[in-house]
Amino acid sequence: MSGLPTPRRVQGTYLVLVLGNTLAASFIWGINTLFLLDAGLTNFEAFAANAFYTVGVLVFEIPTGVVADTLGRRASYLLGSAVLAATTALYWLLWLWEAPFAAWAVVSMLLGLGFTFFSGAIDAWLVDALEATGFTGSLEQVFGRAQIVTGAAMLSGSVAGGVLAQLVDLGAPMLARAGILVAMVVVAALVMRDLGFAPDRSEGPLRATRTVLRESWRHGMRNAPVRWLLLASPFTAGVGFYAFYALQPHLLQLWGDEGAYSIAGLAAALLSGASMLGGALAPLVRRRFPRRTSTILLAAVTSALVLVLLGLVQSFWLAVALVALWGVMAAIDDPVRRAYLNDLIPSRQRATVLSFDSLLGGAGSTAFQPALGRTADLGGYGASLVVSGALSALAIPFVLLSRAQRSPADTARELRPREGRADDGGAPDLDAPPTSRP
Repeated sequence: MSGLPTPRRVQGTYLVLVLGNTLAASFIWGINTLFLLDAGLTNFEAFAANAFYTVGVLVFEIPTGVVADTLGRRASYLLGSAVLAATTALYWLLWLWEAPFAAWAVVSMLLGLGFTFFSGAIDAWLVDALEATGFTGSLEQVFGRAQIVTGAAMLSGSVAGGVLAQLVDLGAPMLARAGILVAMVVVAALVMRDLGFAPDRSEGPLRATRTVLRESWRHGMRNAPVRWLLLASPFTAGVGFYAFYALQPHLLQLWGDEGAYSIAGLAAALLSGASMLGGALAPLVRRRFPRRTSTILLAAVTSALVLVLLGLVQSFWLAVALVALWGVMAAIDDPVRRAYLNDLIPSRQRATVLSFDSLLGGAGSTAFQPALGRTADLGGYGASLVVSGALSALAIPFVLLSRAQRSPADTARELRPREGRADDGGAPDLDAPPTSRP
């Protein structure tokens, strides 16, 4: 391993990339729904625009996952940053021009394209690089640190975005986001390189897509513990996307002043602090349970209950406490779920299978957001959050089915060395009993 960076340096690079991505995104998290409504869209149109974003995710997720698996994780990250910077600037122009809904739909799909270059690629880059540099520690701890960094970036970015919108206008946070993304293109070009993964450029694009899809299907949907966890994504990620953005106007209504944009930023800031706390707690909670699916199941049950309660309570401060609890449980779940999935998937198919996970979450979001937005139009945000909680609960049976497979990855504590993993050329028999896997 002479000449390779140390595992600590790999983690440091990963955390810098996570920090930049999240800081850029969080500038608009607190005001995105208000931004769309200010542009003249109805609740239905605003959440339909978000749904077109997830349509873009659905359309482009697998092709861009193939980019990461055939051209490299670094190339995919750089493309994602550049596309997101350009489409964020377009979003600002649409707001400035008070563009019709059709234009928002098209640009939202292009935003989805930018995101899909990220999804799967950055986590796949991390795990490959850690394996290549000899890391044998806990993935939950690494992802937990990333969650803390994510929370810190969310906290600063969402508060700054809300204040910037209050002091300037609702378009200013969009411009700030685009600027940070341009800076991240430069940073990633300087510090990121593929480690532990050699892109295979021997096949043409179409043939490479077919090959990667075939192998990803084998290691995704044909791999039972992975399959059931993937099928839970539409009900967790899909509903969570709606709930996050619905909380902004819902809290403003409970507060009693729908022009207090800094209160909308508070919703994102609350989730930021909760993300930091949850990231710190994730390794500790993981040690309390012998199986990763126990933590995932706890988070799924708690999140469903909290969303229902958020829709029912009328007290602003009680709602704030529930938002914090929702954020903590999501942040505890995230590192454990990511570690579980990464430990189940071979390196060569990792980015595409993780992209497929994101695709299914996007499918849920595409289906649920317009319906939940319409529910908000007819019955208020409270009613839509109650329905969100009920939909979220549908993920629980799938987590239980993944748990029932009793995969060794469910009880793993540390990243296994590459020679001990089901990796390139040495994939296990996925139709064999789970206990036969290495």
